[in-house]
Amino acid sequence: MSSALDTSEPIKIGEKLFGSLGPGLITGVSDDDPSGIATYSQVGAQFGYGMLWTLIFSFPLMVAIQEISARIGCVTGRGIAGNIRRQYSSWVLYPVVFILTAVNTINLGADLQAMGAALNLIIGGPESLYCLLFAIITLSLEVLVPYALYVHWLKWLTFALFAYVGTVWAIHVPWAHALSLTFFPSIKLDADFLKMFIAVLGTTISPYLFFWQASQEVEEQHNHHGQRPLGKAPSQATQQIRRIKIDTYVGMGFSNLIAFFIMLTTAATLNANGVFTVQTAAQAAEALRPVAGRFCFLLFSFGIIGSGMLAIPVLAGSAAYGISEAFSWKVGLGRSPSEAKGFYSVIAIATLVGLALTFLKVNPIQSLIWSAVLNGIIATPIMAIMMLMTSNPKVMGMYVLPSRLKIMGWIATIVMFLATIGLLFTSRGCC
Repeated sequence: MSSALDTSEPIKIGEKLFGSLGPGLITGVSDDDPSGIATYSQVGAQFGYGMLWTLIFSFPLMVAIQEISARIGCVTGRGIAGNIRRQYSSWVLYPVVFILTAVNTINLGADLQAMGAALNLIIGGPESLYCLLFAIITLSLEVLVPYALYVHWLKWLTFALFAYVGTVWAIHVPWAHALSLTFFPSIKLDADFLKMFIAVLGTTISPYLFFWQASQEVEEQHNHHGQRPLGKAPSQATQQIRRIKIDTYVGMGFSNLIAFFIMLTTAATLNANGVFTVQTAAQAAEALRPVAGRFCFLLFSFGIIGSGMLAIPVLAGSAAYGISEAFSWKVGLGRSPSEAKGFYSVIAIATLVGLALTFLKVNPIQSLIWSAVLNGIIATPIMAIMMLMTSNPKVMGMYVLPSRLKIMGWIATIVMFLATIGLLFTSRGCC
C-alpha cells in the first residue's frame, strides 16, 4: 500500500504543476516556432557550438521581461496595448501595434511555409495545399473552439517540441567540447556574428510574446470566476504573483532548452559535416537525413509541424490583441466571434495574408533572419515603454516592479539596444 502511494505522489504533483501552468508555458513554447527553428538551425550550422552560450545568456533576460509582461496584465486587467493607449500618445501606440502586426504576419507566413515543406518531406505532395490546410485548421480552431478547451489543447501541443530532445540522443554529440564552448565561449564582433546574435535575441525576446502573455493573463481572469485584476483584488496578489513566477520560469526554461537542443543537433550534424547554411527549418530537417538518419529527420520534421500549430495562433492572436486594444474594440478569445468582430477579423486577416506570403518567391532564410532582426529592433522601444509603465504607481498601484525585475528588465532593454546598434554599425562597415 505504501509503495503504491509513494509511486502516485510524484504523478499527482506533476499533474498539479502542469495544471497550474498556462500563459507562461504556451508563450515560451510558441517562441520555438518554425521561424525560430530555422534561426537556431542556421546558427548551429554556421557557428557549430560557438553560439550555444547565447541561450544561457538570454534566459534570465527573457524570464524577466515575460514576468513583467504577465504582471502588466494581471495587475491592470488590460493588455500592453490597452495600457499604452491609456498612458501615452497615439503617436506612440499606433506605430507599435502596426509594426508588431506586420512582423507577426511575415513570421506567420514563414511558419506556414515551413510546415507545408515539412509535411511534403514526410509524405510528399503539394506544399501549397498543405500551407492552405494548416492555415484553415489553425484559423478555425482559434475562432470556433471555446477558450478554455482551446488553451487546454495548446498546452498539450507543447509536448510536440520534445521531438528536439529526442534528436540529440539519435546522434553523436561531443558533450565535453560543446559544454566547454557553452560556458567559455569565443566571441567575434563581426557583422555575421552580430547579425546572428541579434537574430537569436530577436527570436527569444520577441514583442509578440510580450503582448500575448499579458493578454492571456487578462483572459485567465475572465475565464476563472473570482479572479480579478490585482489592482482591485490585492488579497489575490501573493498567490497570483507566485503562479506567474513558476509559470514563466518553466515556460521560458522549456523554450530555451528546446532551442539549445536544436542548435546542438545542427552543430553536431550539419556543421560537423561541412553544411554551413540552411534555407529553412524544413531544409535543416532534410539535411539531417543523410548524416543523422531517418529517425532524426522524422523527429525534426514532426517538431516543425507541432511547433507551427502552436505558434501560428499566438502570432495572429497577439496581433489581434494589440490592434483591438489600440482601437478600443471588444477583445478576447473568451468572447464569441459575434461579440468581438474586429478582434477575430484581425486574426483572420493576419492568417490569410501570411498564407498569401507563402506564394511569393522570397529567400526563406533571409526573410526569417531579418524578421528576427526586426523583432529585436522593435523590441527595444516596446521594452522601454513597458519598464516605464511598470515603474509607475499610476499604472501598477502598489504593485510597481520590485528591484530584481527593474534591474533585469532594464538590462534586457539595454542589451537589445546595444545589439541593434552593433548590427547597424557593422553592416555599414563602421567597425
